Amino acid sequence: MFLRLEGLIWKAVLAIVLETCYRYPMSEVVRAHYNKYPYPCYPLAASIRRCDTYALNLSALWTRFNRVLLPPEARRILIAGCGSFSPYPFAVANPEIPIVALDLSRRNIQRARLHCFLHGRFNVSFNVGDLCQPQSPGAFGLIDAYGVLHHLEDPLAGLKALADRLAAGGIIRIMLYNRINRRQEEAIRRALRMVKIQDAKKLKRLLARAKPGSRLHRFMQDSCDASSVSGLADALLHPCVHTYQVDEFLELVDAASLKPLFFIHANAREDVGAEIKRLRLLESQDEAPGNFIAFLGKNSDPQVPEKAGSLLMLNPCLRGNVGSLRCGTLRILPRLGHPTPLIGRSQRRFLRRFVNPTSWDVLQPADRIKANEYLKALFLLRYQP
Repeated sequence: MFLRLEGLIWKAVLAIVLETCYRYPMSEVVRAHYNKYPYPCYPLAASIRRCDTYALNLSALWTRFNRVLLPPEARRILIAGCGSFSPYPFAVANPEIPIVALDLSRRNIQRARLHCFLHGRFNVSFNVGDLCQPQSPGAFGLIDAYGVLHHLEDPLAGLKALADRLAAGGIIRIMLYNRINRRQEEAIRRALRMVKIQDAKKLKRLLARAKPGSRLHRFMQDSCDASSVSGLADALLHPCVHTYQVDEFLELVDAASLKPLFFIHANAREDVGAEIKRLRLLESQDEAPGNFIAFLGKNSDPQVPEKAGSLLMLNPCLRGNVGSLRCGTLRILPRLGHPTPLIGRSQRRFLRRFVNPTSWDVLQPADRIKANEYLKALFLLRYQP
């Protein structure tokens, strides 16, 4: 009897050891998740006007943070963890810029490629792979990792890998989960793991029966992801999620030898230091501004004062489209954190003055005030010749 019990114990120990040594890496678990639930699941017929993608234009972003025009060596974009949709609006915004779209999931890549093909966008190369293991050589002027790093087993390793791929003056856009903002989803996610609910369709049926006032019912009311199976899977069934408080966010950025250039989440202050103080104050009050969304860089400095002789130019995405701009243009992705100025006939006439580069020095004081509004909204670019 004793020998039999001892044998059972050793078998159990061996099983634990084998499971520990040979378990799938987290990257493979995440890959399997997105192969099952490609995200996001926008209709393939969904189209975007180029003028509505102006905040994704590389030339505009580069000028915003470097005060000079985009150099040839930085004319590349990497979308790290591109999902099933992002390559399309980036390609619309940057038709002449080579774009590399990278994702762990083959199904995400297939859908993203099909979306670009159906809308005639052919400046994107698609790669299935891990962003921690660079696959295409060269440096990038812009790297987008929106909602990606917090799903890595080691977010710092991922951010360092991206930082190493920046061109001099290059920019990274990231979004990371805010711990307070994510509190409801994480509580539900933990409960679902405890009761072993891992299927999004089953989860959707459970949510449909949620009692009014319950945590599940509030999630259904508040979350934009609750309307689709892939959205529910991403929000509540993801196998790997990290959340951050503001100082943890800053430590992560600093450890990757980067610095915040600009925060673009809701109501963010234009000055980085002022925004960090505001975030800490919100945290002390157990509040959150939403998730952290920011542009990061190594040697860019958006606070450098403008010099005399600078030029103003219309955002390339708006050329030929100024007449079609209107108040309340579609917002596909967060812009630079400022409300879009009202676009009426006189405003369109003003913007047309900058189709060709125009000297700041020739503007009248009233025109400079108006131009500053559009510079903040990224409708106009200001740079040193």
